[in-house]
Amino acid sequence: MISFSLSLIALFLGYLFYGRFVERVFAPDNRATPALAKADGMDYVVLPSWKIFMIQFLNIAGTGPIFGAIMGAKFGPVAYLWIVFGCIFAGAVHDYLSGMLSMRHGGAGLPELIGLYLGKTTKSVMLVFTVLLLIMVGTVFVYSPAEILHSISGDTLMWIAIIFVYYIIATMLPIDKIIGKVYPLFAFSLLFMAGALMVWLFLHWPTIPEVWTHAYNMGAATEPDKWTDTIFPALFITVACGAISGFHGTQSPLMARCVKSEKMGRPIFYGAMITEGVVALIWASVASWFFYGNPAPGYELIAKATAGFHTSAPAVVNLVCNEWLGVAGAVLAMLGVVAAPITSGDTAFRSARLIVAEGLKLNQRPIMNRMYICIPLFACSIAMLIWQVENPDGFNTIWQYFGFSNQAMSVFTLWTVTVYLVRQKKNYWIALIPALFMTAVCSTFFFVSKQTLHLSGNVGYILGGVCLVVAMVWFCIWYQKQLKGEKVKE
Repeated sequence: MISFSLSLIALFLGYLFYGRFVERVFAPDNRATPALAKADGMDYVVLPSWKIFMIQFLNIAGTGPIFGAIMGAKFGPVAYLWIVFGCIFAGAVHDYLSGMLSMRHGGAGLPELIGLYLGKTTKSVMLVFTVLLLIMVGTVFVYSPAEILHSISGDTLMWIAIIFVYYIIATMLPIDKIIGKVYPLFAFSLLFMAGALMVWLFLHWPTIPEVWTHAYNMGAATEPDKWTDTIFPALFITVACGAISGFHGTQSPLMARCVKSEKMGRPIFYGAMITEGVVALIWASVASWFFYGNPAPGYELIAKATAGFHTSAPAVVNLVCNEWLGVAGAVLAMLGVVAAPITSGDTAFRSARLIVAEGLKLNQRPIMNRMYICIPLFACSIAMLIWQVENPDGFNTIWQYFGFSNQAMSVFTLWTVTVYLVRQKKNYWIALIPALFMTAVCSTFFFVSKQTLHLSGNVGYILGGVCLVVAMVWFCIWYQKQLKGEKVKE
C-alpha cells in the first residue's frame, strides 16, 4: 500500500508541475477556438468545461483503466511504475498535445494531423488504419456488454441489436443531445466507484506486494509453465488506457471542437489522463490484493472466484464490487462493465464518421451525408461482429489485435506532435522521448507476439532495437534538414 500511496502522490504532482511545464511549452493563447469559429450545432458546439472534462474522461477511459490495470497487475507492482511514469510523461503529454494540435488546426481529426506533419502517404495509410481501429473498438464494445446483459436476462443478439440502435442514434445526433447530457453521469459513476474502492483500500490497508520487494515478473514466478508474457514489451501493451493509448488521439479532437478557450486544455486533456491513471492505480491495487494479497489471496476470500490467478478482469470487477460495496457496488460494477464500454463504442463510431467526412470533404450538417458514411461503417462492424460470434475465440482475437493497433496509433501521434514542436522551435524532447520508447515497445511486440510474427525473444529484442536505432537516425537526419532549411530561409 505504500507503493500505491506514493504513486497517487506522484500523479498529483505530475499534473501540478510537469503538466504546467508541458502547457508552457505549447503556449495556449486567446485565439478563437473551433467551437467558436466553426460552430455548427452538430459537432462544433461550446460546452461547459466541467462537462467537457467528464466526457473526455469517459471517452478515453471506458473499461480500459479497469481491465488493463487488472491484467497488468498480474505482472506485479512494476505495473505501478508504468502507470505513473507512462501517464505523466507519455499518456498525458500525448492526449494534451493531440487535443491542442487539433484545436490549432480547426478541430482536425488525427489522420488529418498526421498528414500535415508526416506526409500525405502516411495520412492515407493512417486514415484506413484509424477507421479500422475505431470499428474494432465499436465492435468489441458491442459484444462484451451484450454478453454481460445476456447473463442477466434476454438474448445476446437482442442486446446486440439494442446497443447498435443506440450507437446509430448517438452517432447521428448533435454531440450535446445525448453525449453532452448522459456521459457526465456515467463518468461520475465510474469515478465514484473508483473513489469508494480507494477509501476501502485506505481503511483496511491490505498487505500487497511493494515495488521495492517485488520488482520482477510475478506472473511468471507464480505460474512459470503457463505465464509466458514478459514485462517488456507485454506490460506496455496490456496497460494502455491507464498509461498511454493511441485511441485517445482519436477522441481528443471530439472535445477540441467543444472547448471555448485554449487555456482550458490542461485540465481537460492532461487532467483527464491523470484521472484515468488514478483509476488504473486503484484497480491495479485491488487486483494486486486479489491475486497476491497476504495473508490470503482475494480469490480465496471470495468464495465465488474459482479460477484463481486466471480469474478474468470482468469477473474480478463484479466479485470485488459486490464483496466490498454491497448492492451499490453491484450497480456500479454493472455501470462500469456495461455502460462504460458502450459509451466508448459510440464515440468510436462518431470519431470514425468525422474522420471519413474530413477525408472526403463531406459536410456533416445534412443528415443524408451522415447516413452515407454511417451505413458502411456499421455494415463493416456487423460483419466483424458476426465473425466474432461464430468463432469461439473471436472476442479475444479482435481484442489482441486492437491492443497492438492501439499502441501503434500512439506511436504515430507522438511522432506527429514531435514534428510539430520541432517546426515551432519548441521543446520537442517532451514528445520525442515517449515516441522513441513506444516505437521500441510496438516494434518488439510485433516481432515476438503470438498474434504477429512470433519470433524468438532474442531475435525479437534485437530487431526491436534495430527499429529504435532506425527511428533515431531518421529523426536526426530529418532534424538536420530542418535546420539547414531554416538557415537557407534566413
